[in-house]
Amino acid sequence: MKGRNKTRAYALFTALVVAVSLLMPQAAVFAAAPSYNYGEALQKSILFYEFQRSGALPEDKRDNWRADSAMTDGQDVGLDLTGGWYDAGDHVKFNLPMSYTASTLAWSVYEDKDAYVQSGQLKYIMDGIKWANDYFIKCHPSPNEYYYQVGSGSDDHRWWGAAEVMLGKSQSGNQMIRPSYKATMSSPASAVVAGTAASLASCAAIFNDTDPAYAAECISHAKQLLEFADATRSDKGYTAATGFYQSWSGYWDELAWASVWIYLATGEEAYLQRAESYVPNWEREQQTTTIKYKWTHCWDTVQVGTQLLLARITGKSLYKESMERNLDYWTVGYNGEKVRYTPKGLAWLDQWGSLRYATTAAFIADVYADWSGCTSSKAQIYKDFAKKQVDYCLGAAGRSYVVGFGTNPPEHPHHRTAHGAWCDNWQTPIPKNHSHVLYGALVGGPRAADDTSYTDDIGDYICNEVACDYNAGFTGILARMYKKYGGEPIPGFKAIEEKTREEFFVEACVNSSGPNYVEIKAYMNNRSAWPAKIGDKLSFKYFIDISELIDAGITANQITTKSNYNMGATVSELLPWDVANNIYYVNVDFTGTEIYPGGQSEFRKEVQFRISGPQDTKVWDNSNDPSYQALPKPFPRELDTAYIAINIPVYDNGRHIFGNEPGGSVKTQTNLTAVYPQGQTKFDIARESEIKVRLTDASGTPIVGKTIKWKSNGAAYVKNSTSVTDASGIASTVCGMPIPVPEEGGEYKEFIVDEAVTASFEQDDSYEASSCDVNVYGKIVTGIKLGDVNCDGKINSTDYALLKRYLIDDSTAIDTMAADMNSDNTINSTDLMLLKIKLLQ
Repeated sequence: MKGRNKTRAYALFTALVVAVSLLMPQAAVFAAAPSYNYGEALQKSILFYEFQRSGALPEDKRDNWRADSAMTDGQDVGLDLTGGWYDAGDHVKFNLPMSYTASTLAWSVYEDKDAYVQSGQLKYIMDGIKWANDYFIKCHPSPNEYYYQVGSGSDDHRWWGAAEVMLGKSQSGNQMIRPSYKATMSSPASAVVAGTAASLASCAAIFNDTDPAYAAECISHAKQLLEFADATRSDKGYTAATGFYQSWSGYWDELAWASVWIYLATGEEAYLQRAESYVPNWEREQQTTTIKYKWTHCWDTVQVGTQLLLARITGKSLYKESMERNLDYWTVGYNGEKVRYTPKGLAWLDQWGSLRYATTAAFIADVYADWSGCTSSKAQIYKDFAKKQVDYCLGAAGRSYVVGFGTNPPEHPHHRTAHGAWCDNWQTPIPKNHSHVLYGALVGGPRAADDTSYTDDIGDYICNEVACDYNAGFTGILARMYKKYGGEPIPGFKAIEEKTREEFFVEACVNSSGPNYVEIKAYMNNRSAWPAKIGDKLSFKYFIDISELIDAGITANQITTKSNYNMGATVSELLPWDVANNIYYVNVDFTGTEIYPGGQSEFRKEVQFRISGPQDTKVWDNSNDPSYQALPKPFPRELDTAYIAINIPVYDNGRHIFGNEPGGSVKTQTNLTAVYPQGQTKFDIARESEIKVRLTDASGTPIVGKTIKWKSNGAAYVKNSTSVTDASGIASTVCGMPIPVPEEGGEYKEFIVDEAVTASFEQDDSYEASSCDVNVYGKIVTGIKLGDVNCDGKINSTDYALLKRYLIDDSTAIDTMAADMNSDNTINSTDLMLLKIKLLQ
């Protein structure tokens, strides 16, 4: 990123999306087919901002792995500065890029509100924009006072953990100190202050119709902030962001940007005049008087976006000519110079967030090209450029660069909370795979003008960083691509995940034992991530059966406990559980000790305790003790492996949250294994195949009548998400593959599919949980052409008539794959209408 120093499932192909969606008949859809599902990409790009939220999260949040965080922000200065967005994969709130992001998103709504309405995403984008601007209002407690940053970049980057636990205690004190930094008349920060004024004004512009009171509040703050920034005209007080978001371009562009948006929100001509008054001070190309054009709209310089708005508002050739110099530089070249391109077509400007620049330039190009003042001979060039840059990010270069979208998307973004680490480690990442899918995040992209220079590596914060500003222009151009080319958002999509590991448990082993005692070494673990949380009331119970002692005439009162080493635990005396059956326990209570996924000394706490009978006891027997049974034998050393003691139950503030308590039989171990056809190690697949698993106990005996859950890990889909084991312990489902559609007139192609479907059995009263992957392998030939219902190689009125007859009588013989025009696995009137449209084209 310019001016910034920052130290599993996947699919092997994606189905081509049909151009027209009848669910949105009012959308102006181009005749050309879309390359990608722009509606889904837009939906997920907006969702990304929900993952970046700081502060108290709303009840209607659409995930299960984020929670309230940084709830003390501003307390160091006696204010509530909670809220806003975390910048990137870290937890600093840098208001310069945040205000740029919010104003650019608001600009997108200002331009293309109908696209957000039609896609069902208006509520989410408006909520996100308001989330940022609510925080900016908090940061502006008086006219000439503005808090421009919360958190220290250098301190923040020294720790790797989830936002929810960054305020936990560490061996040296608090894990994270989050200072607040402000601008005043004597310590000014004009760029970020004016940038925030622009954000608030653009927010007002889009809220004027629906919430005029809120819009008026935003405008009031915007005007005060602009006056503050203009009065100081200096960034000498903007020091906390040095090395991260230094304002290299100065503040004149932000002053103009803010003024234009106040004009657009209020119609007050004085602000338009004011905006133009700053233009002579804009950056120029070196040793020329030409307004700088070899960059694009971004967090540091908003001059390009400002001049586009001024061009449309005033029609002046000064702005129009500057715009076309900029866009020519990005497309056909200007004055013998042109932005570099990768072999596969990415317009590559800079190593830091190369995709961010390309997609924002695409947004600028497409907005300008749709203006009637754009030179007509250039409009199509700019539009083609815009689409190519978006498509590059979505998969045109052979992979997606958007997390959770398309073919081979990034799986290892440089993002602390999404990683879900527990021991403050990403260099040799623990866990190896991310705990969460950071849907919609656009990664940095190739670090050079070479498509192969990208690496999907959590440690590569050049290629694989994500950030709020990366998605800003990207969201804007996706809205425009959706409006022009269509695509369907996923109905009701949420990031609700199934947990992929146990979060709270005990690791334990026998330290030593003898004829009258047992000594246990145990670690109380907190590897939480759904969401991560600080546990300060955790405890566990170690159960023993003293029947052999009772038979020897020894009472419970003669049994003692002691601890020679513990990290904040209280070890109880022996306590009764089921006296009739001689079951007792020791309660090990860590109340008051914070255990959280934040470092090697933080995610687990050790305790060693001994349970002893009288000195002359000779009959001590561990084998009948409930907690001793299934006790892991290895000493638990590895940080990325869990030696879970399933029969040592865990409690949070007295509530049982994990493990087996006595009172019934010890849970039976289960094995869930894939069942493949004889002589094969994988299912062979054409379009659909039945896949099977078998559930047994450790001895191989089938377990009957248990529900198996099925989950796809890629492009494959499962028709039934659950099924029940039969008398042989076998359960099955049908796995299908979306069939890629060949390009019109192109040759049919072969695709090698290598996917995995996960089957899982959840723990119940009698059995432990288990899971396995079923591999799906085979060759798919794109032997269909959408609309060729009778498979005669042609698409004509005969196909239309045949499909129409099928909708009346489904016994009519047709190729249902070819008839499924919108690839939703259902044949209905929508497909008939889409076929009719295809015939009319």
